[in-house]
Amino acid sequence: MSSTVSVENDVAPRADLAPRDWLEIGQALLKSGGLRALKLRSLAQAAGASTGSFYHHFKDFDGYHAALASYFAEAQIDPLLASLTASDLAPVERIRAFAEHVRDHDMSQLALAMRAWAKSDARAAAAIREHDDKVMAFLVEQLTAHGFDSVEAGIRGYALLAVGLSEVHPVEGLDRGVLRNGLLTLLCER
Repeated sequence: MSSTVSVENDVAPRADLAPRDWLEIGQALLKSGGLRALKLRSLAQAAGASTGSFYHHFKDFDGYHAALASYFAEAQIDPLLASLTASDLAPVERIRAFAEHVRDHDMSQLALAMRAWAKSDARAAAAIREHDDKVMAFLVEQLTAHGFDSVEAGIRGYALLAVGLSEVHPVEGLDRGVLRNGLLTLLCER
């Protein structure tokens, strides 16, 4: 029995994977296991593809790392912020919608994983700075539009970003949704 499909590690190559798919899978691995989990074999296994199919999209693993950092700082955050900014929502509601998106997509965990990676990789560090600058600019813009002066908007925006990245667990019995809404109200309302 002959086959024209090559098989590596008992996984048939998948032609339907796009670079974005590999980047999303890489982010999932980074969130769940940190940089240690971000290995080519793990990526291929999670993608249900051969390691060879990875090279149809990326020259090498170093290039993949660069693309992964860039994806976090640009392709992922830019459309979200543009969409929220262009929405008919009031400024504080835009911030709430952003917070809900971050929660729903577990973006805080990804940002924490990116920060850990940034300690040993200049590209990841640059991606974190770019990402944070964009998020801070969005938050300050919304808080300023809501009526805070630029200094107070900057302080509140920084607090929102810091709280969003916090790994502190709420007191037992305190609902996370209640806590999140309370913090948003505390930091966004006059």
